[in-house]
Amino acid sequence: MDNKDEVRDFLVSRRSRLTPEQTGLIAGSNRRVTGLRRGEVAVLADISVEYYAKVERGNLAGVSESVLHSLARALQLDDAEASHLFDLWSAANASPTRRTRRNPRKTEVRAGLQQTLDAITNSPAIVRNGRMDLIATNELGRALYSDVYLDPQRPPNFARYTFLNRERSEDFYPDWDGAADVAVAIMRTEAGRDPHDRDLQDLVGELSTRSADFRERWAKHDVRLHAAGTKSFHHPVVGDLDLTYEALDLSADLGLNLCIYTAEAGSPSDDGLRLLASWAATQEGCATEARVGRPGHRHDAGAHPEGS
Repeated sequence: MDNKDEVRDFLVSRRSRLTPEQTGLIAGSNRRVTGLRRGEVAVLADISVEYYAKVERGNLAGVSESVLHSLARALQLDDAEASHLFDLWSAANASPTRRTRRNPRKTEVRAGLQQTLDAITNSPAIVRNGRMDLIATNELGRALYSDVYLDPQRPPNFARYTFLNRERSEDFYPDWDGAADVAVAIMRTEAGRDPHDRDLQDLVGELSTRSADFRERWAKHDVRLHAAGTKSFHHPVVGDLDLTYEALDLSADLGLNLCIYTAEAGSPSDDGLRLLASWAATQEGCATEARVGRPGHRHDAGAHPEGS
């Protein structure tokens, strides 16, 4: 299995969105293609038409990094798209022994990382992987995404929640289209990094079969670097929250991404996070009482010795 189809479709999609006017070329008449012609991309990248045609057919093996940089400039790729092109190139040039995933995808975090999450007490914090699995949270993070945790499958998955639980996810994400775009773009970015990830392929197949909205977005080949920004939520308990997020990939845990949410001090969303923290503490208290009161729990044996 190779990534030629992925390379071809990505390059065609980027070429099709540009017009000659956007690149400084003269359009001419009788154009039969949407966007740039192959020859126009070749001129902009300063390579032969034959060579570009070979590359666009998905043949990235042996292509130099300088050619990739030229193509990124010619196609006006942003940072995420250029990074994706280089990921596709790396996958195409990997040795056969590296073309399979050497380590299983992580579905849990190290004790030290969980301890770090738990030390963040005033802001929701979560860890996810590129497949959009929600791997770990602190108390506020679990409270924020309590609706996502209603899915019985473990680990819960943001993309599955977004596309297969539309009634709930559309309530939770006021900008549902934006949230859906981001989820697919992150997954597409991950697919470029590892085109042989069977778990990701299976999820893409499931969502493509069950959701036309996912299928249409996946076909666009949009990618995204998820590093910082704002998100809006409508939490089922505390209402509207407008939060700023900072996200970073974890160098000690390759494939995992840490995201922390904050609210502007004194804002309604700041008040909402305080209310969310109170609700989370109440939920944790109820869960603790349930565990303590469960028959057979060692606390029961101590509190109600036999014969009392």
